[in-house]
Amino acid sequence: MPSENKYKRVLLKLSGEVLMGDGAYGIEPDTINRLAAELIEVTASGVELSIVIGGGNIFRGNMGTASGMDRASADYMGMMATVMNAIGLQDALERQGADVRVISALYIKEVAEPYIRRRAVRHLEKGRILIFAAGTGNPYFTTDTAASLRAMEIQADVVLKGTKVSGVFTADPMKDPDAVRYDTLTFTEALTKQLGVMDATALSLCRDNDMPIVVFDVTKSGEMLKAVAGEAVGTLVKEG
Repeated sequence: MPSENKYKRVLLKLSGEVLMGDGAYGIEPDTINRLAAELIEVTASGVELSIVIGGGNIFRGNMGTASGMDRASADYMGMMATVMNAIGLQDALERQGADVRVISALYIKEVAEPYIRRRAVRHLEKGRILIFAAGTGNPYFTTDTAASLRAMEIQADVVLKGTKVSGVFTADPMKDPDAVRYDTLTFTEALTKQLGVMDATALSLCRDNDMPIVVFDVTKSGEMLKAVAGEAVGTLVKEG
């Protein structure tokens, strides 16, 4: 029986690194299968779920530019990495019985639908899980910005940012044992303190369109369900 959730339509932003588990590269099968099971639980609770996935476990655009590659070419390679992750997540979800559509900002008709906003919304209304791949389809934009943009376009209630830490901290908790987690932040604070919630373009887009962000630990079982229910999980970023 679906529970009463605070958020009815959700955009989940996943970094590609989440799919690595404890590995150093690629997709770890146990990790992606566990994640798929949690995503199915979220939709079973009555939430319309869409996902924007990164590609950092395979290739990041800034990896290419650091070695002298043309920025646009490197970014397109990063977009292709997100398509690979999207297809992998789709497979994991479908093997557990979910109805899933991969929608790509790049035209790759053999493996994904092209992005059409009205069609995407209709998929959500039919209870399908959407995986948005290839970022915005443009170089020089991150998948964080893609997540903010898609959230506005599908009229999501919230952006959930699933990370490997339990929220936004005063410093990197992996390096600084004295780092303190914020329970709430304003967009202005996140931008001026450069806390790394999302890039500045993504944060500004959410601020200007009053789109809240919840940053939480997606590797911790049950946290996603708590987040969509509106429980105090991770860090809530909103204006005012």
